[in-house]
Amino acid sequence: MDDMRERELKLKKLWKRVISMALLSVAMITFLFMAVPIAASATYNEATFVDDTTPTDPTVDNTDAQVGQDNERTNITGPGTSDNPEELKELNIANTVTVTYDNGNGTINGALRILITLTLISLAPTILVMMTSFTRIIIVLHFTRTAIGTQTSPPNQVLLGLALFLTFFIMQPTITTIYDNAIVPFDQGQIDQEEFLDRAMDPIREFMYAQTQTKDVRLFMDIDGMEWDGELSSIPNSVLVPSFIVSELRTAFIIGFLIYIPFIIIDMVVASVLMSMGMMMLPPTTISLPFKILLFVLADGWSLILGNLVRTFY
Repeated sequence: MDDMRERELKLKKLWKRVISMALLSVAMITFLFMAVPIAASATYNEATFVDDTTPTDPTVDNTDAQVGQDNERTNITGPGTSDNPEELKELNIANTVTVTYDNGNGTINGALRILITLTLISLAPTILVMMTSFTRIIIVLHFTRTAIGTQTSPPNQVLLGLALFLTFFIMQPTITTIYDNAIVPFDQGQIDQEEFLDRAMDPIREFMYAQTQTKDVRLFMDIDGMEWDGELSSIPNSVLVPSFIVSELRTAFIIGFLIYIPFIIIDMVVASVLMSMGMMMLPPTTISLPFKILLFVLADGWSLILGNLVRTFY
């Protein structure tokens, strides 16, 4: 009897839902029919259409060349050619896109400046990671945290922030040189865009070349099938950047290995003591962690590591 009652209750609930959905559907259809017109009609008021394709010149027939005038319609005059910027302004270039910035004196218009700024912002992470000291710093900090054994202390946000500020500190002379030699003259209209890019890239190239090992440059030059005379000017950016990254990785791993050595000795000593005491089930890292932190604090580890890490770039 209880099962029969439960089934009847379920059937009643189901019928209520079906009826509710049906009523809701009818209401929605009624609303659509009342809100949206079923048909649309248009009237013809004897409009006059022009079917004349007479070519017009907007620089001469400016009054008669407007769209909508009788016996005239859209310009179809070809763009033509020009020999100087003044003639370029007089051409019919309605179907093309041109970018002109203050008669070519180097001052970029506001909209174009915003576009370039957004583009640089999107490329900033790549430039920051691959062409500065950030790579070496963040890898060494990661090795330090792993060697001590604290998996989440300092957290990643702290390591990234520390690496960023150290990167700005190390790159400050390079950034100052770029600002003085490239950004200021370009903003004042003394140099064009091509010279601006060359001047901005030169300090970065000098920084990367000073930190790049010769064998890495020769490796990528040989892969590219180019000959190198040993001068920076003969190294293209496509070779210098990967060479710099490989050198940074090698240097960072060497420093990380040196950081690991004292902490490995502590782990070995603690493991030997635990084995001699018969405590085989006790993980050595649990006991050695406080000793490694104590050693790191007593030796003023952060000052030693960060100070010597920064000095590797000078």
